[in-house]
Amino acid sequence: MNEEDILEEEQGDLIELIDDEGRVINFRLLDVTEYKGEKYTLLLAAEPNDGIAEDEVVIFRLNEAEETLEPIEDENLLQEVFDFYQQEADESDAEEN
Repeated sequence: MNEEDILEEEQGDLIELIDDEGRVINFRLLDVTEYKGEKYTLLLAAEPNDGIAEDEVVIFRLNEAEETLEPIEDENLLQEVFDFYQQEADESDAEEN
């Protein structure tokens, strides 16, 4: 997916994106997190997909001004955002118990 990927439709936690080849891919919104001053969406595939495993988390930078989701090419940044999200989730779970 490239920078022109547009958030087409949001119904509850379902998000519909269009890939580079014009195919519609449905995702479920796992969460939105803020990391180093930027917002990121964490998505899970809502239906079977050749390119994305069922339990694979897909992360996009959220551009609120343009209402778009921007792909992240930097693998290190992807890992940092995912690790940060997991740490926040773990802390939230610990506070609830």
